[in-house]
Amino acid sequence: MTETAPTGVTNTVYASSIKSTFAFLKQIDRIDQSYAASIQLDGGLGHLIPISQLHERDPACITMLSTWRVENAKAYPTQFPVTDQGTARWIRKGLLDVVDRILFLIVSPTGAPIGHLGYASCLEQPGRMEIDNVIRGVKQGYPGIMESAMRALIAWANERFMPDEIFLRVFAENEHAIRFYEKCSFITDVEIPLRKHEDGERISFTPLATGDNKPADAAFKRMVLKPKRIEPEQWPTLISTAGPSISEREAVYALDAARNGWNHEWSKYLTRFERECAEYVGVKYAMATSSCTGALHLSLLALGIGPGDEVIVPESTWVATANAVLYVGATPVFADITSKSWCMDPNSFESLITPRTKAVMPVHLYGHPAEMDAIMLIARKHGLAVVEDAAPSIGAEYKGRRTGSFGDFSCFSFQGAKLMVTGEGGMLLTDDKALYEKAYKIWDQGRQPGGFWIDGSGWKYKMSNIQAALGVGQMAHVDVMIAAKRRIAGWYRDGLAGIPGITFWNEAEWARSIYWMSSIIVDEDCKMDRDTLRSAMKKRNIDTRSVFPAISQYPIWPTKQKPQPVAKRVGDRGINLPSGVKLSRDQVDYICNAIRASLTQ
Repeated sequence: MTETAPTGVTNTVYASSIKSTFAFLKQIDRIDQSYAASIQLDGGLGHLIPISQLHERDPACITMLSTWRVENAKAYPTQFPVTDQGTARWIRKGLLDVVDRILFLIVSPTGAPIGHLGYASCLEQPGRMEIDNVIRGVKQGYPGIMESAMRALIAWANERFMPDEIFLRVFAENEHAIRFYEKCSFITDVEIPLRKHEDGERISFTPLATGDNKPADAAFKRMVLKPKRIEPEQWPTLISTAGPSISEREAVYALDAARNGWNHEWSKYLTRFERECAEYVGVKYAMATSSCTGALHLSLLALGIGPGDEVIVPESTWVATANAVLYVGATPVFADITSKSWCMDPNSFESLITPRTKAVMPVHLYGHPAEMDAIMLIARKHGLAVVEDAAPSIGAEYKGRRTGSFGDFSCFSFQGAKLMVTGEGGMLLTDDKALYEKAYKIWDQGRQPGGFWIDGSGWKYKMSNIQAALGVGQMAHVDVMIAAKRRIAGWYRDGLAGIPGITFWNEAEWARSIYWMSSIIVDEDCKMDRDTLRSAMKKRNIDTRSVFPAISQYPIWPTKQKPQPVAKRVGDRGINLPSGVKLSRDQVDYICNAIRASLTQ
């Protein structure tokens, strides 16, 4: 096993996300989209509305921004005569055309503009975001709105980009602003001496040049965000096992689909979602479905598997994998898993092949890839079809190749607890045109293309256009969400180190897991059994899940099989810890401390 689970987000992913998200927000040109893309303030205090090309052509907004600039001139490092024409130029050249800058209007619950704040220079030093243009234009009323706006802006950046540092600069003489920033959890990092320059009516302040030994004219305090460590005895609300990250794109796209996605635009987002998903995984064809279970069923139908056939599935999986085999009248046969991957053991798989075996369905469990080289080699040797149950593994990699790109078919899930969500929904993918066409016809109720003539059996497993709109939005930041999951796993790995009686489940050396679930094994020598430890966590407001049991034990299968040993042990002793993509470091530390206290007291 690897000793570490990588944390953070790469510079490439960070920069790409900054450029893409800022550009998306700044190109908004409708008021309904502005509110759909807004950041909500806690307590119903209002919204942060992205300043976009919509505002560029709003004279009243331009005048308001000019007025605020004049009234707060002393807060800016560059001061000059302000005109509406100059403000309009600045919106275009100094904001909308700058790829790493964004500004939000702070609006009250009734939509009244109160002030603005945003980020600047986010690509100068990758991973460092500077809060900029913090201005309160309306001085009276709306208590608490500026602090709520600042905290919402910080939370949004942490979720969307995972920066290494959020900082700001403020004149050292601006004591009122400094007190406000300290209230928002900023502390002084360094003081930067400044030189004042006057050129007619233009005044600017710049850091002292090297060798400039004259007394400084002013100074900036560079302040960095230092969230207070939260160490409660009891977390105030239940920390859930899973939970999605929904961005402004999903809200805008879903609104568009709800209002306009009918008639000639009925498949606008479906087509796009299918194309982007196929490109991301690395296959030619994709078909959006109502669930991953439906996609698995369609796969087996298209492969012609039916009564009298056997399909080998892993013992450790959600019941839907084997249920899909029952749907076509075939018999599921249960292979063991490896202790390293918790995925199908290739040796166990090969030992179970009989003349009746027609297919194998490896599962990339909890976002960790199965050993696809060996599985594919065995399957091809015996003439077996391969259907990847990739349900929770979008973006996971086996030896640098993404899950879902190996089998005759692959199937993903976008159910609400997964990394990528559409509420419910799935995707069927393949590189084989003939198989795609067979599956498509079944998916389309057995209809001949172009009409309503039915000449074959069919099923209703279609995704809606509105769900696909959510999926398109999710695709835009899937890599950031994967980075978040891997960062959470790294926190757990560090926080659980040295606790006797448990083992953290690390990715194999040949794998890049997305850690959809961060999981542990409660070892045989642990002072608590698995269920007692889970109960102790629940009392501390920590939700957990037991790992899937060895599913051959269920009484629903047509043939009985003794549970496989590794799957039985993992199923009896495994725990899925809270792993939602928005989980904070404070929450992970609390969970690790709770486990440590339970097992060492």
